[in-house]
Amino acid sequence: MNRLLVVRCPDLLVPDEDGAVLRLFAEVVETTGAFCPWVTTVAPGLCSLPVRGPARYFGGEEPLVARITEATAALTPVEVGVADGLFAAVLAARGHRVVPAGGTPAFLAPFPVAVLGRPDLAELLARLGLRTLGEFAALPESHVLGRFGADGVTCHRVAGGRSGELDELHPRPGRRTAGRRTAGRGDPVGEPEFWGGVSDADARAGRALVAVQELLGPDGVLTAHLQGGRGPAERARFVTWTGRDEQNEQNEKNSPTSGAGTDPDPGAPWPGRIPPPAPAVVPPTPRPAELADPDGRAVAVSGRGLLTTVPHRLSVAGGPWAAVTAWAGPWPTEERWWTRSARRGARLQAVCGPAAHLLVAEGGRWWVEATYG
Repeated sequence: MNRLLVVRCPDLLVPDEDGAVLRLFAEVVETTGAFCPWVTTVAPGLCSLPVRGPARYFGGEEPLVARITEATAALTPVEVGVADGLFAAVLAARGHRVVPAGGTPAFLAPFPVAVLGRPDLAELLARLGLRTLGEFAALPESHVLGRFGADGVTCHRVAGGRSGELDELHPRPGRRTAGRRTAGRGDPVGEPEFWGGVSDADARAGRALVAVQELLGPDGVLTAHLQGGRGPAERARFVTWTGRDEQNEQNEKNSPTSGAGTDPDPGAPWPGRIPPPAPAVVPPTPRPAELADPDGRAVAVSGRGLLTTVPHRLSVAGGPWAAVTAWAGPWPTEERWWTRSARRGARLQAVCGPAAHLLVAEGGRWWVEATYG
């Protein structure tokens, strides 16, 4: 289990509408990144970094905590702590603690089971007379699996310090990570072996995913797969995680018996596809929108693929109007024109204050297909 340092910003845990909180938190992440390139944004107001390498460089864990606290406290009130695993490190940060290596089970034991964030589980454990993490961790795992299921086992392992993470501590689809530097296998950026970065994280993640598949079955773990397409939602699909590295997958894809060609080629030309960078957030279904010119007339796309008037303001899902400060496009698309299910439309990028949206026009209406920030 990886040893982590967590920086928690109590005043930045809830984002505001104008994005000021997230921008300030991005400064905290950037400042923390001066001590280690492998800073991961866990959630708004909460980030972590592997402590092994930086602690060696800065003379130990406590000096490292002191340096990061001093640097980030100049921006906003912070709580910094160190422990084995993300769950324990968050609790250590809330108490400004540096938990000794191997001391996580004893550190967690006195905490109430409510800190697991499972109200139903906590209530049931209380009825059984089990009110602390230590008492819960003392149960045999086989009994926990039979009584509380797979989620109960996850909580049981975390409570005993044998696993470091709960699901809600991971960024979920639709969230962004800020200030994180990433590198592929063999990428020298950030010296991953020294900093405890990609190589160790891949191995830990692989072991965790194998354990999840043992509990939920082979289809219980999915991974995103990039494919060809015009819209951002079309370019990603979820496939069953197999644990194979990218080279093995590429070799299998190129094999004569692999059924190559079943996925749209992401490198092929796709007329109407938007230019990079890709949007940050893609909602499950597009949201209705209205686009108007300075005189309040609706903006449309002509049969020649041109805007009928200049975009001036935008309303999303019936919300308040926001001024359009910049826009690009449109990019017309025509799909399956040879069939009865033919689709014609156009995409437009529109900037409204701190946010930028990807709009799509279909059937005489505008929709927000994705958001950049």
